Amino acid sequence: MEQALTFLTLDTFNYFLIGMAIIAGVVFIALYFIEAGYGMFLDPKWGITISNKKAWTLMEMPVFLSMLVLWYFSSRRFDAVPFLLFLFFQFHYFRRAFIYPLMLKGNSKMPLSVMFMGIGFNICNALAQGGWIFYFAPANYYTLSWLSSPQFIIGTLVFFGGMYINISSDRIIQQLRQPGDTKHYLPKGGMFNYVSSAHYFGETIEWIGFAVLTWSWAGAVFALWTFANLVPRSNAIYHKYELMFGEEFKERKLKRIFPFIY
Repeated sequence: MEQALTFLTLDTFNYFLIGMAIIAGVVFIALYFIEAGYGMFLDPKWGITISNKKAWTLMEMPVFLSMLVLWYFSSRRFDAVPFLLFLFFQFHYFRRAFIYPLMLKGNSKMPLSVMFMGIGFNICNALAQGGWIFYFAPANYYTLSWLSSPQFIIGTLVFFGGMYINISSDRIIQQLRQPGDTKHYLPKGGMFNYVSSAHYFGETIEWIGFAVLTWSWAGAVFALWTFANLVPRSNAIYHKYELMFGEEFKERKLKRIFPFIY
């Protein structure tokens, strides 16, 4: 793999990141006009659907496996800091691909079109994060001294803080339904006392933390993509809750995704 990547230069890699950032901007704008057709916004116009559980696994597994391959073929794979960054990243996606789908209740569906778009982004993101950490970061960038740097310490605290919010919020949502139930309920408790999309808030904070702890443009582009995808989604959910729950929802005076801000 390392030899296969020798034809790529750092400039080429940077152009790839710039392209991803530009597309993220387009996606951010588009999602304020187009509701991604999964979850409570499932729409037949998005095409053939499959089980939500299967779709989540198939969508998230490629990033886990792609990162694993990039790690395995890198000469840096057992360097302390790159290996730790790899574990942080994989911890999130192991849960997302193999544990989270098992916790889903109900008989929800996901369009194949949405799943394949997710797969495409996830593979690109693995190439961005793994490419930087294992191949394009300067050889002396992630030395052992990185573990005591402000970027790593602060970023790690933010990363795991965001992960905790994301996981605990997911659990609140999952506990709203009994097996086979397809109704929608208004989540309460935890960060849902402040925002209507607490799980998205947690995930956004998580990847901002990863961008800080890696202190890389690749990490920043991932944080940008998370923001571009989840902020418009949280806005759509907010307005959906307004329609579904009326005064009960308005009385709670929640923000969409960022407490006290938006």
